[in-house]
Amino acid sequence: MIHTYVPTKTPEDWKSLLADPEKHWRTGNSARALAYCWEEANGFPGEVQRLFQSAPLGALQTTHPLLLLPEYKVPLPGQGRDSQNDLFVLAKAGDGALVSITVEGKVSESFGQPIGVWKGSADGTPNKAKRLAGLLAYVGLAQIPDTIYYQLLHRSASAVIAAQQYNAAYAIMLVHSFSPIHAHWDAFADFVALYGKAAERGVLIDAAQIGDIRFLVGWATGDSVYLTR
Repeated sequence: MIHTYVPTKTPEDWKSLLADPEKHWRTGNSARALAYCWEEANGFPGEVQRLFQSAPLGALQTTHPLLLLPEYKVPLPGQGRDSQNDLFVLAKAGDGALVSITVEGKVSESFGQPIGVWKGSADGTPNKAKRLAGLLAYVGLAQIPDTIYYQLLHRSASAVIAAQQYNAAYAIMLVHSFSPIHAHWDAFADFVALYGKAAERGVLIDAAQIGDIRFLVGWATGDSVYLTR
């Protein structure tokens, strides 16, 4: 389905896009913190800009955003719900190539269910097996432990799927956490380890080359002032 998007005027415009606005739009929650942070930034928020400046690929160090789409839905393989990304950013790298970025906002919320729980049984349903195989192909993995969190997988796949859609050379899955204690960092680090890399906060990790797309992941720590907005 093709959607028509309209520009936001204030952070409050993000509220109506949420799956459950009354539940998720609360002071101290990630949806509200993310909206206020990105709306007030002139470009990338400072911590995200610094993350790009740390990129192992020179072209990404001068990346700048072109388009921001809150609550951006990406269809996934098989039947079932789309991946509703907290924020999708289409950006341009220093070499002129497009960059597809899916942003997952966090405070204390977990990354949902571990894959083993999401399956629902030892093998899962045929459709879940199809979806899982498709997601793994998008992120360049042959297999994945049941202990890895499903949200990290489909948010990463979303970045690659959107990169294909926009003919982008780079796909990035970014966790933007406003948690003062870096809640659920270990879950993110375990996901990064699947690519044989060590996660580091505030640093873009070059995870894999997936066809013509370079896939990277990162964790940016947001300013806790947005927990009071």
